[in-house]
Amino acid sequence: MPRFAFLNQQNRTYIPSLDGIRAVAAMLVFVAHAGWMDIVPGGFGVTIFFFLSGYLITTLLRREFEYTGSISFSKFYLRRAYRIFPPLYIVLILIFFLAVMGVVEHHMHVDAVLSQIFFWTNYYNLAYGATGDYFVPTTGVSWSLAVEEHFYFIFPLVFLMVLRRMNYAGMARIFFLFCAIALLWRCWLVLGLNLPAAYTYSATDARFDSLLYGCILGVWRNPVFEPEWKFSLRPLAALLIAVILLLITFVLRDETFRATLRYTMQGVALFPIFWLAIRYSEWPIFSWLNWPFVRYLGAISYTFYLSHGMALIFAGHLVAEKVPRAMLGFVFTFLFSTLMYVLVEHPLAKYRQQLHGDSTT
Repeated sequence: MPRFAFLNQQNRTYIPSLDGIRAVAAMLVFVAHAGWMDIVPGGFGVTIFFFLSGYLITTLLRREFEYTGSISFSKFYLRRAYRIFPPLYIVLILIFFLAVMGVVEHHMHVDAVLSQIFFWTNYYNLAYGATGDYFVPTTGVSWSLAVEEHFYFIFPLVFLMVLRRMNYAGMARIFFLFCAIALLWRCWLVLGLNLPAAYTYSATDARFDSLLYGCILGVWRNPVFEPEWKFSLRPLAALLIAVILLLITFVLRDETFRATLRYTMQGVALFPIFWLAIRYSEWPIFSWLNWPFVRYLGAISYTFYLSHGMALIFAGHLVAEKVPRAMLGFVFTFLFSTLMYVLVEHPLAKYRQQLHGDSTT
């Protein structure tokens, strides 16, 4: 078996360290929302989710194309439905009824809730201002799901069209060009149209490159298919540069930078970090990503992400202090996410395996 962290057993693809990265992303969001948003970059957790999703989906599409010579769009969208819809709608329904019964306070509007159901949360929020209260309580994080679903509505077709005309390196160049266009578009939105930073944070047309950088890793120097380091920089030097880039994006508070170039720098920085975390998962700096608890937290991270807001509210009814509230909120979120994983997500993974021989889409 190869030394790097990629398994292909019984037609089942699994990259263990990606679950650890999912856990990191989920905890960044959780800790920020638990009361430390001023020092913890919760938004970067979402950016990690975007990059990871783009990388993994592209890796699986590439694998399918190399095995079959084509892409089954129907199976792709059905796998996405099995993965995304059940946890989302169950969480929305549960919290909706808690709100209607008066257990939690709400100011829900029908059109806002419908935007969540039909993956239009991000643009609804931008069109009507700060309308988080109009959604199902604590589920405004669904804006990021809208970005992903808009992207994946067209990405498989683009992937297949481009791949039939050029090799993977050529595809990577096309994707990078799209990323550059996304940066220019953000600059125009902010500097030319004076749109607020909220637009470039959550609008699909301004954030699709956060997924596309992951797609580039999926087709160019993908560590799953090319396990050797094939870059001019030495691995440790690349990691150091990536960390410096990320620190700049965290420390520099200029609003124009944060609304434009920040997302590009983070996408570039995540490229070597993901590559090294997958290829050299045994390094001490990455090995903790493969600890069983960390990997399990990554496995349940989707429901964890969807439900942590409500768990923090329940915890706040029991304890007022910030640290105990966060700890209790984590326990509530973890238990609910485990229940969802056992009863819903894990059983549905078997259907996804039947569609693609894979449990990670």
